[in-house]
Amino acid sequence: MRKRYLPGDIVTRRKGLVLHKGVALGDGLILHNTPSRGEHISSEQDFLAGNRMGVINLERSARQRALSRAQSVENVSTRSYHLLRNNCEHTVSRTTTGKASSPQLKAWLFGVGAAALAFAVTRHPGIAVAGYALGRSVATRKKAATRSKVR
Repeated sequence: MRKRYLPGDIVTRRKGLVLHKGVALGDGLILHNTPSRGEHISSEQDFLAGNRMGVINLERSARQRALSRAQSVENVSTRSYHLLRNNCEHTVSRTTTGKASSPQLKAWLFGVGAAALAFAVTRHPGIAVAGYALGRSVATRKKAATRSKVR
C-alpha cells in the first residue's frame, strides 16, 4: 500500500467527528465539497486546513475513471453543498464510482434511528447508546461490503 497519493486517489482529513474527503487531481490540487464553496478545486494545503492527510489508494483503472469524471466537474458549473444530498462523500463517490452516496451520513442516520427506537421502547439512555452503536455498526458493515466491490 502506498503512503502517498496518486492522481485519482481519495484523500481524507479529520473534520470534527467525521472525515472530510476529496479526490487528488495531481499537482497538489484536490476536488472536494464544502458548505461555504460547494464543489471546487483547492490546493492540498487548503484542503488539509492544518490537519493530517489520510489516503485511500485506488487501483489504476479506478483512478483513471475518477480523473475522467473529475475533469467533467472542472469544465461544468459546480454543485452546491447540501448535507443530505451533496456533501463531500457524495462528490467523492460520484467522481470515483459514478454514483453519489455518503456512507458516513448513512451510518449516522442508522445510529440515530436505532438510538431513538431503543430509547422509545426502553426509556433507558444506556440502551439508546447501545442502539446507536449497533446502528452505526450495521451501516459500517454495509459500507465495507460495498467498498470491496468497487475495487
